[in-house]
Amino acid sequence: MSENFSLEEALKQLEEIVYQLESGNVRLDEAVALFEKGQQLVQQCENDLDAKELRIQQLVSGDRLAPFTP
Repeated sequence: MSENFSLEEALKQLEEIVYQLESGNVRLDEAVALFEKGQQLVQQCENDLDAKELRIQQLVSGDRLAPFTP
């Protein structure tokens, strides 16, 4: 997939794909193409979430405060 969407856009597209597939009103070849696109969007979302989780971990671990000693 050459397009990169924001997490929110990708999730919205996934919802639309699920709706289309669950409707049962798509031809088999179209259903397979939608499923493939959905798989790519899921992978993109996972990668995006992993990167954000890593960034949060880096921020939290790098922002440790020294113990207070009066």
